[in-house]
Amino acid sequence: MVSNHEQEYSDKNRKTCSLTVSYIVPLSAGLFTKIYPDTLHADLPRTYRVKRKLTIRTVKSLTPAAKPYEVRDTDIKGFLLRVQPSGVMTYFIAYQTPNSKRNRYRIGRHGTINPVQARDAAERLAAKVAHGVDLQADKKAARAEAERATVRSLRSFLDKSYEAWAESHRKTGRDTCRRVRLHFADLMVRPMEEITPWVIEKWRTTRLKAQIAPVTVNRDIAALRSVLSKAVEWDVLNVHPLAKLKPSKVSNNPKVRYLSEDEETRLRRALLERETRIRTERANANQWRRERDYPELPDLTTTIFVDHLRPMILLAMNTGLRRGELFSLTWQDVNFQRAYLTVGGSKAKSGATRHVPLNAEALDVLTKSWRSQTDGKGVVFPGRHGKPLNNVQKSWSAVLDIASIKDFRFHDLRHHFASKLVMAGVDLNTVRELLGHSDIKMTLRYAHLAPEHKAAAVERLVSSRG
Repeated sequence: MVSNHEQEYSDKNRKTCSLTVSYIVPLSAGLFTKIYPDTLHADLPRTYRVKRKLTIRTVKSLTPAAKPYEVRDTDIKGFLLRVQPSGVMTYFIAYQTPNSKRNRYRIGRHGTINPVQARDAAERLAAKVAHGVDLQADKKAARAEAERATVRSLRSFLDKSYEAWAESHRKTGRDTCRRVRLHFADLMVRPMEEITPWVIEKWRTTRLKAQIAPVTVNRDIAALRSVLSKAVEWDVLNVHPLAKLKPSKVSNNPKVRYLSEDEETRLRRALLERETRIRTERANANQWRRERDYPELPDLTTTIFVDHLRPMILLAMNTGLRRGELFSLTWQDVNFQRAYLTVGGSKAKSGATRHVPLNAEALDVLTKSWRSQTDGKGVVFPGRHGKPLNNVQKSWSAVLDIASIKDFRFHDLRHHFASKLVMAGVDLNTVRELLGHSDIKMTLRYAHLAPEHKAAAVERLVSSRG
């Protein structure tokens, strides 16, 4: 039983005055000690403090009480054992931080460690405290370092942290991760802090010797840099290892590839030849199935298009949409009444919404032909199971082979659209708006296709003299 108040106090001062109250509590049979509440206020005590040397004998003699109590060691400052009513006993060391804040550090549970091991640990920790170490802050830093170690390699950081974030927060997140995994495969197991400028310079030299374009090499390095930047932001890395790396020099006037009239004619013819071949193959396949009483595949002889490729290419040639914008285009983005389509800011590279008019061919492709072959809902060019497409490289390459067109990418259809506009006399600012360029500098690459504009400007000098 708790007894023997050494000092009385009035109810009037109960919440404000600080008193020293001691109690006599039995620790075990025949063992009693004087203890103190762990609060200076005169409310009923919640935890009692006992001062004893924490030895094996002392700990064995302790029994649980109705309330938690603590036994503080008489030799090591701050070393204590907390005894819970459940019988669980835990070793702590209480200390003050360098800024005089009281704190505790858990050493371990009795049973997992014995009193001798706890004393040894307490002595080491007390020495750290004497040298100004904040034990809890030190523990937190060690835990953070251990967490960083689990994602320190490039592969583990991509797998455990970056990839999921990038795919949900960046439009090009999936492509960035794919690019890094593909082109930096030899660096995947290397700790990120060891991916130094010298390592990347050697990688870049190898790539350039393999005739990879400098602009492509720069894009690959930019993808890697973005991953490492996020590692710095998330405190996985202390500093960016590629902060001093400079990009390769590239031409300020990149080559613009567009189709000549003959190439455009061959491309359109190749698209029709491909569709004729696919229809013939489908008819032969259905004949084979009929002879064997197998269910037939959809008949393609009555459809205008056999699949998405020809309408997608025709739309790209007449609107200048990027491949990703075509893949994500939905029927809701197309205004048939006013003959334009909308590229939303969330889908555009620049992040700005733009409206692109539909000329006669583009409108015919979408309204009279392709829309009738789809349900007119969701994406305009659906892939399997109605999901958006993510690649047409195989079929695109096959059409180029049929048309005997070399060195022409799908993205060059966008250059073809812009080049034809400029050569038709459309001003560069209008072309910029149609393409969705945020800066006129991107559109100036097409300026050389309209030399008559410069000639007309110079000619004004002569007319001004007259």
